[in-house]
Amino acid sequence: MNEPVEDRDQTALLIAEIAEAIRFHAAGSIVRVGVDGVDGVGKTVFADMLARAIASRGRPVIRASVDSFHNTRETRYRLGKTSPAGFYLESYNYPELRKVLLDPLGPGGSCVYCPASFDHAANTPVPERWSVADPDAVLVFDGIFLHRPELRDVWDLSIFLDAPFAITIPRGAGRGAAWGSADVDAVSNRRYIEGQRLYLREDEPQSRANIVIDYSDLTHPVITARRWPA
Repeated sequence: MNEPVEDRDQTALLIAEIAEAIRFHAAGSIVRVGVDGVDGVGKTVFADMLARAIASRGRPVIRASVDSFHNTRETRYRLGKTSPAGFYLESYNYPELRKVLLDPLGPGGSCVYCPASFDHAANTPVPERWSVADPDAVLVFDGIFLHRPELRDVWDLSIFLDAPFAITIPRGAGRGAAWGSADVDAVSNRRYIEGQRLYLREDEPQSRANIVIDYSDLTHPVITARRWPA
């Protein structure tokens, strides 16, 4: 049986609502939007859809991800390959991310930005690709740990996609072997789950994000907190 149209459209309708608010927010200034959430929750697809919805409403869009700003493999694993604290503390190069992307797009910034700095799979820097942002652009940026102290002050709007690990781990594993086991209790998942639990405890992203969305059901997202826009 085909899924009812109204069910299929719930996510699109919610994204359209957010995009419409962003369309009119701080016109003439760059708006930096962070899409946060644990691994496997659906941040990348959500951010891609949001970027398309914003662009369709006439604002230029810059699309980027924290996954293009990893630390080197040596730094990421210096506390051990199974260390949750290492995952939380050492995964990303926040100074570089701010220097080449987030701060140039912020108030008083140069608008000259680079959307990526490092290929974590190859463990090597990527060639620099510098661009000049349209002064009315919207940056849509996805990733984990976006409400850490290093990044809290950069977002003009932040969104947290919320779902339990019992859902996000199998959801991520369903995307291919590279995601690992679908078993929440698997030893291979401990570093990532416990590292993200550390983030949730230490940084309380659900209480900091402007919009919190229960994303347990990809076809029926529900806004559970809305602090912006009104």
